[in-house]
Amino acid sequence: MTTQTAFLTQARAMYQQLIPELFGRRNVIGVGIGYKNSEGQATGELSLIISVTQKLPIEQLSAQDVIPKFLNGLLTDVVETGRFRAFANDPRIRRRPAQPGSSIGHYAITAGTLGLLVQRDGVPYILSNNHVLANSNHAQAGDSIYQPGPTDGGTAQDVIATLADFEPLDFGQKAGECNIANTLATWLNTLAKWTGSSHRLETVRVTPGDNGMDAALARSLAPDLVTSALLDVGPLTGVAEPQLGMAVQKVGRTTGLTQGVVTQIDVTVNVDYSGRSVRFVNQVFASPMSAPGDSGAAIMDMQRRAVGLLFGGSDRATIFTPIQRILERFDVTLMH
Repeated sequence: MTTQTAFLTQARAMYQQLIPELFGRRNVIGVGIGYKNSEGQATGELSLIISVTQKLPIEQLSAQDVIPKFLNGLLTDVVETGRFRAFANDPRIRRRPAQPGSSIGHYAITAGTLGLLVQRDGVPYILSNNHVLANSNHAQAGDSIYQPGPTDGGTAQDVIATLADFEPLDFGQKAGECNIANTLATWLNTLAKWTGSSHRLETVRVTPGDNGMDAALARSLAPDLVTSALLDVGPLTGVAEPQLGMAVQKVGRTTGLTQGVVTQIDVTVNVDYSGRSVRFVNQVFASPMSAPGDSGAAIMDMQRRAVGLLFGGSDRATIFTPIQRILERFDVTLMH
């Protein structure tokens, strides 16, 4: 077993045990596995990478917030990334047929990126993010999908697909379903009303809060409205797993064709969705190569193999989900 393989095995075995403790420290927003950096250059040393919103001098941190050089025998590296957010706004305008890399969106959002064309039983579907096609859980099957997205001028005349399916985002809580709790809340709200209080109680159910993807499918209204070849790139050649140090590229609605490199794997990260924090697990970080509006873009290696689906980031990093996980979730295959 090589040293790197041994480190990955050790890190993955300890990883979940360290997550709660690390996220309890000040400014920590993500944890993954990658190569340690020194003066902006990767050293080749595999490390536990801790992403922070702001890197502070040690004298400004309490003892419990300081990240030690080693954790459970694992080398650490603290990296300032800023706050991560879901990329949903800010052209890849109207195109017929619509191509991956162009503007798209649910009728009630701003705009994102058409990621890939996939198929199930010979039927073509558009793959992008939940927050692009399903309005962050606030949509239902059959809703209209515009190309271009509304912020790029898309209207009801530009419907090319309807929402077919999405993986719900778990925000850590849902509406309460317990009859006892709902009955108690109703009784207490009645009492509050009688006493003149304007406050009311609502029941909520605590959920695990861990998300594996931000993804959704839309069914094309007609086969000739879409094509699988990516803008500026051409057809995909297959699927591959993201690897540390892999050179990658993407075509997005906002920044077009850009390139980067995979910097972390097995990442747990908190992402801001319009003020609500959503935790994602088993994600991948790449170097900064995207901006708001690029959400939903396909991440490819340099052989044009799909490796992931972009959904967020910051000025210091891009976040994506390994594509094979998403294809299996929706039981679809790539269209070439």
